[in-house]
Amino acid sequence: MRWRTVLVAVLTAACALMLTGGAPVAAEQDPLAVTGYAVEGDAAAITRDAGALTTVGVDGVNISATGRGVGRPTAPVRALRARAHREGLRTELLVANYSDAIGDFDPVAARRLLGSDANRRRVARRLAATVRRGGWDGVQVDLESLGAGDRRGLTRFVAELRRRLPADASLSMAVMASTSTRGYRRRGYDLPALARRLDRVVLMAYDQHGPTWSGAGPVGGLPWVRRTLRALLRQVPARQVDLGVAGYGYTWPKGRDGTVVSDRRARKVAHHDRWDARQGEWTGRLAGGGRVWWSDARSWRVRRELASSHHLHGLALWSLGRSDPLT
Repeated sequence: MRWRTVLVAVLTAACALMLTGGAPVAAEQDPLAVTGYAVEGDAAAITRDAGALTTVGVDGVNISATGRGVGRPTAPVRALRARAHREGLRTELLVANYSDAIGDFDPVAARRLLGSDANRRRVARRLAATVRRGGWDGVQVDLESLGAGDRRGLTRFVAELRRRLPADASLSMAVMASTSTRGYRRRGYDLPALARRLDRVVLMAYDQHGPTWSGAGPVGGLPWVRRTLRALLRQVPARQVDLGVAGYGYTWPKGRDGTVVSDRRARKVAHHDRWDARQGEWTGRLAGGGRVWWSDARSWRVRRELASSHHLHGLALWSLGRSDPLT
């Protein structure tokens, strides 16, 4: 029987070479899905990276300070959705608790939303109506800076959204990273309960360090990313997890406040830059003192390998406008 098996293999290979004009058959493509996040002004980046993307997460709408309402997508937000659809990509509308008034995510507004049955129903109903009328393919919940007391309300809010959204609409959640299962609970996540109601959980495996909350260090170094992913996978099936990847950097200038920078800008301001293989990021010195760290296309490739090795659903890049091209 062995000679027959060999003959079949030879004939199959020959047919493949004939069909491809003599070129070797390419290996099967990595099945990882890819979400790219877009903010106002990122339309060109959507087109640039369309060939590498599955979904565009559009930023988005915010809940009100009272927790009773949620904004409507502005014209620039709707334009990003339209651009993604023209490129044949799915779109998810991000709903967040970001506040322009404080320049950060507002935990008080989130608590007012999540702690009230009436507010959860009202906001979920309005979001579902926005999805239906606006042609969105789904919603991503991006409520950040939560606490342990928000766990039950967050799970109920997600359940309410799931009940009201169209049956074919996706529902995902961006989750702040922690290195332990207990840490995720302290951040307000009942991950097993949430996973039963969500299509995907996006691990925001970045902002390990930043100029307003820590000293200089990697945006999301590999040792830290691995720990946060291991803790998440104890509670959420790998097939539901997207690994969030930074496509930007931070500066820590001496004597001045640091800022976020694009990958392109990071390379311009960095002196004596070097690749840190352990962290999977670049770092360099700034003129006048201080440091810069950034996560770029090389960092993306390393994290793609990590996601593949854990059989994750996919990756999620924040953000398209600041990152190196994916294609």
